[in-house]
Amino acid sequence: MISVKPLRRKDLTRCAELERILFAGDDPWSEAAFESELDWGNRYFGAYSGEQLIGYAGLSLVGRAPDFEGTVNTLGVDPEWQGRGVGTLLLRALLGVADDVNAPVYLEVRTDNAAAIGLYEAHGFHQIGLRRKYYQPSGADAYTMARPARRPAEEASTP
Repeated sequence: MISVKPLRRKDLTRCAELERILFAGDDPWSEAAFESELDWGNRYFGAYSGEQLIGYAGLSLVGRAPDFEGTVNTLGVDPEWQGRGVGTLLLRALLGVADDVNAPVYLEVRTDNAAAIGLYEAHGFHQIGLRRKYYQPSGADAYTMARPARRPAEEASTP
């Protein structure tokens, strides 16, 4: 069984390990980078199989109520667990945070990552731009994608 909960600081070493595996051709985040993200108050979730971290995702919110905007900072899943819905669970956790404050959400994704693009499109994201040579040092391009703000379910159903 997979559980999703706030990322634990004791798992930051594992996050950095997964980054090196997942983003070897680019500039993977270090343990210190993840620690800084948590220190800034950004929302990070971990996906766990028992006690083992198998995926992570982070969201930052900027602005003030009622004008928040969200950015998916990262989403990574252990290659052994890809294709099993872990990314979906993590993305839904992030979107739940954004939906609680009715924030639109933005992200960048490699143009050659069809699985991630499909995941994002299935959750209401659409392409709004192209960033050439966004990922370094590989020089890979990225799509900028956006999902409009959505009210929490309980507010949306209120007349």
